[in-house]
Amino acid sequence: MNEPQHLISIKAALQNKRMPLYHRIIRWTWRLLAGGMLAVAILFLFINFTAIPSFRELEDPSSALASEVLASNKEVLGRYFTENRVPVAYKDLSPHLVNALIATEDERFLDHCGIDARAVARVAFRTILLRDQSAGGGSTITQQLAKNLYSDRNFKGMSKVEKFFALVYRKLREWITAVKLERSYTKEEIIAMYLNQVNFINNAYGIHAAAEVYFGKDQSELKLEEAAMLIGMLQNPTYFNPVRFPERAMRRRWIVLYQMRKNEMLTEAQFDELKVRPLDMSHFKRVTFTDDKAPYLCSELKKDVSRILDAPECRRADGTKYNIYKDGLKIFTTIDPVFQQQAEAAMQEHMKKLQKRFFEVWRKRDPWTHRGGSASTEEIENRQASLMSLIRDGDRYQALRPRYLDEVSNIVKKRYDFDLRDADIERMLSEERKTGSIGKMLSEGIATSEQAAVYRSLMRDPEWVEIKNQYRALQAAIKKVYNIKTPMKVFTWDNPRFEKDTVMTPLDSVRYHRMFLQTGILALDPTNSEIKAWVGGINFKYFQFDHVRTERQVGSTFKPFVYATAIAQQSISPCFQVYDQPVTIPARYQNFTNITDWTPKNSNNTYTGLRMTLKEALKNSVNSISTYLMKQMGDTEPVRGLCNSMGIDSSARRSDGQYHIPKQPAICLGAADLTVMEMTGAYATFANKGIYGLPFVIKRIEDKNGRIIYRSLPEEHVALPPNANYVMVEMLKYNVSGTPGINTLKSEVGGKTGTTTNQSDGWFMGITPRLVVGTWVGGDDRWIRFLSLADGQGSRMARPIFAGFINRLEKDTKSGYDFNARFVRPPGDLGIETNCASYEQGDAMPTRDEEDFFPDIYNDELNEDGTIPGREKKPDDTFGDELDGG
Repeated sequence: MNEPQHLISIKAALQNKRMPLYHRIIRWTWRLLAGGMLAVAILFLFINFTAIPSFRELEDPSSALASEVLASNKEVLGRYFTENRVPVAYKDLSPHLVNALIATEDERFLDHCGIDARAVARVAFRTILLRDQSAGGGSTITQQLAKNLYSDRNFKGMSKVEKFFALVYRKLREWITAVKLERSYTKEEIIAMYLNQVNFINNAYGIHAAAEVYFGKDQSELKLEEAAMLIGMLQNPTYFNPVRFPERAMRRRWIVLYQMRKNEMLTEAQFDELKVRPLDMSHFKRVTFTDDKAPYLCSELKKDVSRILDAPECRRADGTKYNIYKDGLKIFTTIDPVFQQQAEAAMQEHMKKLQKRFFEVWRKRDPWTHRGGSASTEEIENRQASLMSLIRDGDRYQALRPRYLDEVSNIVKKRYDFDLRDADIERMLSEERKTGSIGKMLSEGIATSEQAAVYRSLMRDPEWVEIKNQYRALQAAIKKVYNIKTPMKVFTWDNPRFEKDTVMTPLDSVRYHRMFLQTGILALDPTNSEIKAWVGGINFKYFQFDHVRTERQVGSTFKPFVYATAIAQQSISPCFQVYDQPVTIPARYQNFTNITDWTPKNSNNTYTGLRMTLKEALKNSVNSISTYLMKQMGDTEPVRGLCNSMGIDSSARRSDGQYHIPKQPAICLGAADLTVMEMTGAYATFANKGIYGLPFVIKRIEDKNGRIIYRSLPEEHVALPPNANYVMVEMLKYNVSGTPGINTLKSEVGGKTGTTTNQSDGWFMGITPRLVVGTWVGGDDRWIRFLSLADGQGSRMARPIFAGFINRLEKDTKSGYDFNARFVRPPGDLGIETNCASYEQGDAMPTRDEEDFFPDIYNDELNEDGTIPGREKKPDDTFGDELDGG
């Protein structure tokens, strides 16, 4: 039926009216399309001409230059590099490797021009549109090679929009680079370059090193299943590490072999035979580097250099970061090689004797079950848990874990998007044993609310039963493995190699090495704040943990900060006398925040009741006098403020939320956990006329062409008035006057020892006009300690290292150490009387505090017979005398 004429007229009129709009839409559509194409073309051109780096590094992997750490005399202290690598030409590559690589990573490698259109389409359709995460990647071998030219592959800190545009930009750049590579090199050259570039972890860079590290042979001699395993690692070398995760590596090897069969590179019979062969890692040998002359420093320096190179002003002209392992940087440090060598020699000489005594004390005793002192059942359980944690970190445990927990961990990951750890399982088991444990962990900050929610949900999940069963089976297997005697090498002080062959169980090996006392030593020039020596432990090969920047309780080495505050604020004379008797700081007294009355006791639990000068009190670490001074201040802030001025950040908080320097009066006895670095920097203030300088070890960093990337700038300020500071120097000198080992030195020396609860930490902070040395000695676990104050006090554990170090420097004509330098008294009247004979002629009277008190846990040093140091008839506390006396 025909439409009425009036309707046709109306439609025509509307169409004529809308035509301009249609024309505008069409014009803008074409403009946007053309503009988009033009933008993409411009972006391609921009990337093509400005963002594609040289291919030289791919052609010659050895062109990557090691960065060097240089001493103050330009001597090389250590290197950062990735070059456990020997390039292999394509003609020398094992055919097994080539076939496995193509079959697994890029089936159409010989047909495409760098970009596999079919693979890209597959990824776009299945991964992006269908959200199928198992669709695989679309990168060709050439694209993967192209990625190695760029270091900006981290999306951390980006928003979703930023990630999208960054991903598009990087993918376009990768495609263009891949096409250029295909045009510049043959397929054979690309395969060789790729296999020479790959990082197989365990310091195996390139296929040549990988074959040597994992199988102890040249890559040309690899069996087909060995080649398949190495190629399988390419997807994720850490995840498919055959040493830690053999079952994962086996499954991945099966996939590689399957791909080879699928692509007709293997027969069905070969595949069936090869897929069941065991993984033979008997020839695995990890490459390690412990030849650096200052290994602990070099290890820690990597963190500092990385942080410096992150800064925008320390990047290349194009904004990319320098690579510490490849860019041949020169890192100039303040370390003096002679000082470093002598510090290590003094440490080794003393620690050998100290360890011998330690093993004598603990013979037929077990530190993990010993109940001496105030050890509770909970503490013993914590020790056992700590030992188990060490076992879990070992290669044997990590190799067994996937066999038992991979399947259940994958289920948990899918259901809860949660990575299940052993610690999580232990927490849930703890909740089963005692209801409320998770809530307690939550309140103490051990577990987060998100973790607690997953724990509770998982414990209601039927899978929880299987998780427990598999975890318990793993523990049973580990117990068996760790109790089989095995030939091994262990650390020893008994020979110059510091290593011996022995047979013991892996569990005994863990316990044996954990029982070695450790040390942290830092030597600093107080006149310019340059670090001259850094010793972070006793042996880097066996104990990589650095103790220079590790927080430990400082004990009585903190007391000079209390005395210095009192002297600076009130001009108190070191000759001022106070009665040695109990002192109580009542709850919330003045500005203190302690919620109960606090009355510390002296180290020997007695009080002489006699008058004692401040300098005698500091020398003998009399707790009652330190408490008296703190009470007189009425607040912890004056002391915390001085510490802040001396480089110890009083506003910083620990991981548990508590202040780095607690706002409690107990800090006057050393109830603070600080680092050797912080303490040495603070004591350098005393040696530098009251001026604090920020300690530094990196002078400057240059690129391979000598361009300065970074230069350190001095940071210093006045922390103590010169007169008060000089009084403190005199008191520190008085502390060590007549001390064995120090009384024979030519240098002018001051210092303070420190000993913490149960002798867990021994400290000595020593100052001379040209060198300040901080020394800490103790166990990595606080229960690895001496059982008596006679053995475990700072004067026996730490002070001999300082004395030996300075003695060696004085005798070494190459050291340049100035032992004739003396502390300088400020000009004019100090305004503080330091001559006690003159002071006693005045009217100053000792002060008393008549109150009743309760004991506290803090103590300091006693002689072997229980007398106070300085009051015995023949003071002699050298460690050698202790050994001779048994």
